[in-house]
Amino acid sequence: MSVLARSVGNAFRNKVRTAAVVAVLAVAIGLALAMLAANQAVGAKVQELNASVGTVLTVNPAGGQGFEGGGEPLTTGQEATAAGVAYVSAVVGTSSLRLRNAAEAAAQSAAGQTGAGSQGGQGGQGGPGGQSAATLTTNLTAAVDAGTLGNRNQQANGTTGTSGSTQRTVRSLPITATGIGAQVDTTGKALNITEGTGLGDYTAASTGALLGTTLAQKNNLGVGSTFTINDQAYTVSGLFDAGTEFGNNAVYLTLPTAQTLAGTPDELSSMIVTVNSMENVASAKTALQAALGSDKADVTQGQNLQTAVSSLDSVKNISFIAFIAALGTAGLIILLIMVMLVRERRREIGVLKAIGAPNRTIGLQFVLEALVLAALGSAVGAVIASFASGSIASALVSSNTTTTAPTGRGFQGGAGGFPGGQGGPFGGASQLLNSVTASASPGVIAGGIAAVFGVAIIGALVPALLTARIRPIEVLRGE
Repeated sequence: MSVLARSVGNAFRNKVRTAAVVAVLAVAIGLALAMLAANQAVGAKVQELNASVGTVLTVNPAGGQGFEGGGEPLTTGQEATAAGVAYVSAVVGTSSLRLRNAAEAAAQSAAGQTGAGSQGGQGGQGGPGGQSAATLTTNLTAAVDAGTLGNRNQQANGTTGTSGSTQRTVRSLPITATGIGAQVDTTGKALNITEGTGLGDYTAASTGALLGTTLAQKNNLGVGSTFTINDQAYTVSGLFDAGTEFGNNAVYLTLPTAQTLAGTPDELSSMIVTVNSMENVASAKTALQAALGSDKADVTQGQNLQTAVSSLDSVKNISFIAFIAALGTAGLIILLIMVMLVRERRREIGVLKAIGAPNRTIGLQFVLEALVLAALGSAVGAVIASFASGSIASALVSSNTTTTAPTGRGFQGGAGGFPGGQGGPFGGASQLLNSVTASASPGVIAGGIAAVFGVAIIGALVPALLTARIRPIEVLRGE
C-alpha cells in the first residue's frame, strides 16, 4: 500500500473523531478566509480612495465653508492662479446654490413669512462665498423629509414655531444645486451616473442638469424630463447616485449656469484641486496656500477622506491580525491532533521501523494525513467564508465608523452637509466606509488555503519528527 493511500485511510480510521476535527478546523479556516477577504477588500478600497480622491485638495474662502462662515468669495482669477501652482494637474471650480420649492415659497410669501432660515429670502442667508441672496425657486419637491432633526434646525433658524399669535408652517428641506466645471462631484470623484449622460456643454447657455436618483424618483422625472429653476426650464441629461439619501437630494448644473443663476459670474464657492501624485500633496497644499494667501483662501485635504482611510487602515490591521490568529489556531489544532495520533500509534510506528521503514517515510505519512484533514476543513471553511465574509467585513467596518461619521452640520437638514465642505453630501466618511464590500473570491480562497496548507505542514512536522525518537525494540518489548 502506498504512503498516500495509507495516509488517506488513516485520516478516516476514526470517523467520529475525523468529523469533529474537520468541524473545528472548518470554523477556524472559514474565519481565516473571511478575514483575508475583508483584508483584501479594505486594502483595495484604500487604494481606490487614494487613487480617486486621495490627491484632491479643497479650497474654500478664508473664514467660510459651504453656506456658513464669512470672508470674501473665491474668484475665477484665483482658479487660474491655482492651476499654475507646481504639482497641480487640474482645478475645478464649483458654485453652490440652494433651491426652494416655488409653490411653498409663494405660500410663505403670501403669509408674510420671511424668516432668516428661508434660503435666499429677503434678509435670509446668502449662498456660499458671498453669493446673491436672491430667492432661487424650483418646481422640484425635496426628496428628503425634514423629520425631527430638520424641523429642529429650522426652528433654531426661525423658520418654524410661533411669532406672537402667528403660527409658522414647517418648511421642507432645500435642494442642493451645484454648478461644476467638470464631470466630478464635490470631492473630486467622477460622478456615478446611473442613467443618461453627462452635462456635456459647460457654458452659461447650457440647460442640461443631473439629478440625484431619489430626487428624480420623488418628482417622477427621468432622462429627457424637464423641470424649472427660477422659471427657466432645464432638461435632465442624466441621473447620478451619490450613495446617500441626502446626497441624492441634489442637482448638478454647469458652473456658468449656476453663476448666472446666482448673479455672480466671476465667483466660486470652492475649488477642487487635483495634485499629480500622493507624494506631492503636502507640497502642493503649502504652495497653494502661499499663492492664494492665507487671508483669502483655506486649503484643506478632506478630513472625511483622512478619517475614512484611517478607519479603513484600522479595519485592515484588525482583519490581518484576526487572519493570523485564526490561521495559528488551525495550525495549533493540527499540531495537537497529530501529537495525539503519534502517541496512539507508537506500536504501529515501531513495527514499521522494525521492518525497515525509514523515518522519512513514516513522517511523510503523518504530514499527508494532516493535509487530508486540512483539505477537508478548507473545503467546508471556504463555504463558511463565502457566506460570512460580507457580514464580517460589514461588522468590522461598522465598529470602526461609530466615531468617524460626519456630524450633521448641513443647512436646515437633519443629517446632511453642504457641498464643497466637510460633511458634504458626497464627502462623508460613512459613505466611503460603507461602500466596502468583501467576498471570498477564488483568488482569496486559493491564497488562504495555500497558507492553511503551509501551517498544516508545519503543525504536522513536529509530530512527524517525534516518530524518529521511537525505538522499535522498546515498543515491541512492551507488547
